[in-house]
Amino acid sequence: MPYANQPQVHLTELSDENVKFVIEDTDLSMANAVRRIFIAEVPTLAIDWVQLEANSSVLHDEFIAHRVGLIPLTSDEIVDRMQYSRDCTCAEFCADCAIELTLDVKCTDDQTRHVTTRDLISSNPRVVPVTSRRAEDEAAGYGEADDILIVKLRKGQELKLRAFAKKGFAKEHAKWNPTAGVAFEYDPDNALRHTAYPKPEEWPKSEYTELDDETAQAQFNPDGKPNKYYINVESTGALRPENIVMTGLSILKKKLSDLQTQHSHEIQSDVLTIS
Repeated sequence: MPYANQPQVHLTELSDENVKFVIEDTDLSMANAVRRIFIAEVPTLAIDWVQLEANSSVLHDEFIAHRVGLIPLTSDEIVDRMQYSRDCTCAEFCADCAIELTLDVKCTDDQTRHVTTRDLISSNPRVVPVTSRRAEDEAAGYGEADDILIVKLRKGQELKLRAFAKKGFAKEHAKWNPTAGVAFEYDPDNALRHTAYPKPEEWPKSEYTELDDETAQAQFNPDGKPNKYYINVESTGALRPENIVMTGLSILKKKLSDLQTQHSHEIQSDVLTIS
């Protein structure tokens, strides 16, 4: 059975941080489903278990654990091969479901000691804070300002912890979100009037506008329907932007396949019941 439409995808820009592409000839609900999956269902690695062995800083244990958990970790080369901890047969943690990270810092000088992501030591060199990955590239102009600050220590204070990063997705917690933002636009000139501008001439125009400088917005089209969707996916650094897109599409494809299979089973069950 042929599909009702054949969506077309055009890649317009790709960098280390974001990817821009255009989807045409599909429904708004399908394009929005892709956007939501990029944000909430693409798995990454994030710290989910923290044991603090020493903490004499001004921040309490829960505060430290929360800050450490939100640090984005590089996940490109390993997340697909790891299991969710709930599916793993190990008693607590193992190499198949968790990555261990440690931090041990003590301030011994009069100068304030900044504890940052540079101080997090990973048991797996492929899973490190995204800022630490740049530290290995001398040409990137990496500096201390690029590290994520965890806490500040004064003389005599210390912080020592042990943590495990697990596989998860943002539907469970935002720390697993691989995107810093997903821009989604389908009516750059506001011809459908889904947005009501109090003064259209005062609003900045979209980068995809087809209007001249003198025209604030397009003529209202009451019969128009969205057909072209401009999407910009910006990565946190945990996954490359193109991997976010490809993984998201694979997840959507599996969801639709499962729905089709379940629907077929329901139809067969109804037929048997009627018979």
